[in-house]
Amino acid sequence: MIDTNSPIETVVATIARTASEIHQGLVGRRVTTDDENPSGETQFKADLFADELLADRLSSVDGVAQYASEERAEIVDCGGGTLAVAADPVDGTSNLPSNNTMGTVFGIYDAPLPAPGTALVAAGYVLYGPITTMMVARDGTVTEYELAGGERTVVRDDVTIPDDPAVYGFGGRVPTWTDDFREFVRTIEMDEALGLELHYSGAMINDINQVLTHGGIFAYPALEDSPEGKLRLQFEGNPIGYIIETAGGRSSDGSTSLLEVEPTDLHDRVPLHVGSTELIDRLEGTLAADSG
Repeated sequence: MIDTNSPIETVVATIARTASEIHQGLVGRRVTTDDENPSGETQFKADLFADELLADRLSSVDGVAQYASEERAEIVDCGGGTLAVAADPVDGTSNLPSNNTMGTVFGIYDAPLPAPGTALVAAGYVLYGPITTMMVARDGTVTEYELAGGERTVVRDDVTIPDDPAVYGFGGRVPTWTDDFREFVRTIEMDEALGLELHYSGAMINDINQVLTHGGIFAYPALEDSPEGKLRLQFEGNPIGYIIETAGGRSSDGSTSLLEVEPTDLHDRVPLHVGSTELIDRLEGTLAADSG
């Protein structure tokens, strides 16, 4: 049973209530600014709006000691407590101009940031689709909610990745993929018995939600011009890895669980591969064989 008075639950509830404001606040903020985030990416007005809103709300939660996001260089010191919240306030802002799906990602760590995924005590994401939903992993279970009017309604208890994988989606430009990853993609696309269908939206959260719903694999791999990948370990890699592993799947940086990767900096990037266990096993086998 969830302790409704715990700081962890308060953080989750605060993000759930704030999500509707973030979603509504996208209106009029679909344009870029003159600023870049610490990873060198152009920021949208929506990124800054959502980041400020989450920082304000979460820094006032008793028990939260730190707030950090990929939109700001430094960690916000929130005072007492032991929890640290790391967030990607708006995942997929490149979809803003075309009005496609986006989301919010968060991880709750019981350790100072930067921290490994093993320090996570909960993680989740909000998906701004035709219906606003929230997926939360904690205490060994993944739960899906519908969000409306600041309230959460459970729609799926104990979410697990389906046994029969059905979808795949990979980020990065094909010419920048490494030879071994390109070989892995070729083998699964040619595997008629596997029969995977391509689902790639340009917003990681949407693609992750497809994997949790239908089974399959999503990856933003190491690239020839970016060996560390694109996605951030603290804000995206660890939370998504935690959710997928809690749902019975696997996560990998290419050789080991994302949750085992030791961070060296708040804005570390990491190659991300998540999904059905058999597909991640197959991926690691291909990468290991080609590097051997």
